[in-house]
Amino acid sequence: MNILKEQDKVLVTGGTGMVGKALREIMPHATYVGSEYNLTKFDKTLELFDQVKPQFVVHLAAKVSGMKGNMDALGTHYTDNVFMNTNVLEVSRLFNVSKVLSVLSTCVYPEFAKLPYVEEDIHEGMPHYGNIGYGFSKRMLDIQAKAYHDQYGSNFINIIPNNLFGENDNFSLIKSHVIPAIIRKVYEAKRDNASITLWGDGSPLREFTYSRDLAKIIIFMFDNYNNPAPINVGNPGEHTIKKISEIVCEFMQFKNKIVWDTTVSNGQLRKPSNNTKFLDLGWQNNQYTDFQTAIENTCSWFIENYENVRGVK
Repeated sequence: MNILKEQDKVLVTGGTGMVGKALREIMPHATYVGSEYNLTKFDKTLELFDQVKPQFVVHLAAKVSGMKGNMDALGTHYTDNVFMNTNVLEVSRLFNVSKVLSVLSTCVYPEFAKLPYVEEDIHEGMPHYGNIGYGFSKRMLDIQAKAYHDQYGSNFINIIPNNLFGENDNFSLIKSHVIPAIIRKVYEAKRDNASITLWGDGSPLREFTYSRDLAKIIIFMFDNYNNPAPINVGNPGEHTIKKISEIVCEFMQFKNKIVWDTTVSNGQLRKPSNNTKFLDLGWQNNQYTDFQTAIENTCSWFIENYENVRGVK
């Protein structure tokens, strides 16, 4: 059963971003909105819902940056996201929205939580300092969903993917995450016959989920999950930053020097998450796209669209 039928009114916030565009490919009938609505403002959020009158909401809108962008603006990553999240859920309640799905991040987990991350440990310590603003703002979605469920019976659910990447990502050298940053640096260095500098020493391990997989997961979760407790949905399997750079370099046939800038912090060494509860719902690990295939797809898209890519143009 698919509750997101064509006749249903579905609103997707953050709909012009990477995951929103992936979702549009499989759910074209929804209303996708981006920064034209300032969701940090309650009146603008009310205005949007009054126009769309949604039955269902996929809440993707967020202020997101890479490690440096987060550390340079800890406060605004907290306030902007808290205002957006609070407004979207409160207005969804006021408009009697049947179900809201919000996307969290593994940044919600404590820096020193046991590994792999399990959902019960979200509030058992402080997030990594470099993500403290963003991480706590996402934790508040968990609190609000549970509080609204208990007081109002709201069906607001939260999913936790790991690091996301794919076509239509942000390829800014300051605001991007690791995979788009590496792809852009390698592409431009090959074009200019130059070396590249990557942050850290390449040893940190990370898990990644392809944006097109997350779009399918969102549809799956609308049909199969109705609990305010957040649930890990990310693709398991850790990859070093160095290995990612090797995959990108091989695909782009880049043979020049890579300099690892060890004056820049590696951040957390590992952040694996346990997706057992997600698998118990019926999802299977073989439904995730092969990691190398997903990176190569993203590289191909970036090369074809370079001049118009977000963060480049």
